[in-house]
Amino acid sequence: MDSLKGKTALITGASMGIGEAIALNLAENGMNIALLARSKDKLENVRVKIQQKFPSVRVQSFPVDIQNHAEVDTAVQSVITELGEIEVLINNAGLALGAPARFWELPIDLVTQMNGTNIAGVMYTTHSVLNRSMWPGKRGTIINVSSVTGLECPPFDGEAVYHANKACIEGFTNSLRMETAGSDIRVLALRPGCVVTNFHLQRVKYDNDAMDEFFYGYEPLVSEDLADAVWFMLSRSGRTSIKALDCVPTAQRSLTRFDREWNARRDEKGHGYT
Repeated sequence: MDSLKGKTALITGASMGIGEAIALNLAENGMNIALLARSKDKLENVRVKIQQKFPSVRVQSFPVDIQNHAEVDTAVQSVITELGEIEVLINNAGLALGAPARFWELPIDLVTQMNGTNIAGVMYTTHSVLNRSMWPGKRGTIINVSSVTGLECPPFDGEAVYHANKACIEGFTNSLRMETAGSDIRVLALRPGCVVTNFHLQRVKYDNDAMDEFFYGYEPLVSEDLADAVWFMLSRSGRTSIKALDCVPTAQRSLTRFDREWNARRDEKGHGYT
């Protein structure tokens, strides 16, 4: 890829976790950063952190609800005005709510909220960025953060909406890649496996015991692992597309199979991957 230094990246869900880590990584590599999320205070904390660590980088925060197209479109126009044309879009914002309730047991407002963020929010942001920046210039990279659950149904209750959302994002990504032929726009998917973030804590209703049980015996990914994966995808030559990248803990051998002796082997032998 041509040098991204000095170019602008827009990141949704940028107020914490994976979004924050991606923002810091791209800023470290010289990109200007537009941070989008709902929480004004959390966004501002991330903005200040980036500005202090990388004073030569321009960074702005835009508190919006990505379920609202008008808010998103206004924010995208502001990004272009303040930071320049958008070279990179990272659709990272996502929600998994209500587990372990089965689909028909979920309050309908949770169904609406997940669909609004995980599907409509991705489409609204992408629609605006393409129309206002990428398509006129016929260039840019879009990375949609999907999930390994987007291709295979999780083996536990409470995932019907989230799984369907991520399966939709897989289809949307593939279709958009086809429709942007005739341009230099790359449309890619990143599929995280198990990551220890507030996202998963929210998923288990902030039950730390449930979190510990889920990650027992192995090392899950951390947000910075996903940020490294994003930079790997972005930094390839412009003639190369990493169309989809699964990034999982080595101990996660499949969606349902975990090597829960991973930590024990490392501790016993005094080596292993960290």
